[in-house]
Amino acid sequence: MSGVVTLERVAREPLVFGHVVIIGGGCYGSWYAQQLDRAMARGALRVDRVSVVDRDPACQVARERDRYTALPLTVVTDAWDTYLDQWLSVATVESAERDALVPSPLMPHLLLDWLLARAQARWSGREVRVVPLRAAPPMPWERAAPDARHYVSFAEWMCPVNCIEPARCPATRGARDWSMPPALTAYVSAEQALGHPLRGPIIFHCVHRTWGVGMIDVSAVVAADALVATEAAEGPARFLVGTVSHCHGALGVLQLG
Repeated sequence: MSGVVTLERVAREPLVFGHVVIIGGGCYGSWYAQQLDRAMARGALRVDRVSVVDRDPACQVARERDRYTALPLTVVTDAWDTYLDQWLSVATVESAERDALVPSPLMPHLLLDWLLARAQARWSGREVRVVPLRAAPPMPWERAAPDARHYVSFAEWMCPVNCIEPARCPATRGARDWSMPPALTAYVSAEQALGHPLRGPIIFHCVHRTWGVGMIDVSAVVAADALVATEAAEGPARFLVGTVSHCHGALGVLQLG
């Protein structure tokens, strides 16, 4: 009949992952596991295995293990940096193509720490360390930490921890016309134009994939390690390294003497 519009639900293919690692089994890790479990149950996600890493064998995820009925979940009792080193050091770009890391909002800059440890092991006779940024990035909010890490944000307000950074910002009610990866690319370009030998940026971008869960592609982490190994092989090098979302980021400069 003319004038009648029929709405049909368009079936979407589920997201497919191999190994997903959640950092922390406390309140944040529990929420991420819950959301991934719901995504699996609704057919929005397929994953071979999910590992939740926490030093506490009685962490919240372990106590609530029976809640996650659809998720192939294992709780690993280990320190975050130890587990990541064992996992990432044997990975290749190809083998990690379907793997992802779910970071905790309050975790240290673990991926920079891993790149640092890898470089120190590779070049035991060279000075390899994290140094402070020469100049603060032009962000609305930024803070330098005593350990030479630098934290930045486009938000000057308190964001909800489960915000998925949509195209329209829930806080401003306007378009989210900012994104950390291109902003850091511009920062490195500006430093280079001033004659400062900063390379990169090496970006580990946490993107919200399904049911509000942000993930970092593990293949990007492995590729970054290979990039540092190649570009720093001939001599001194400085890389800006950032673990970022669209709105927030943890930064550091990896310096190889």
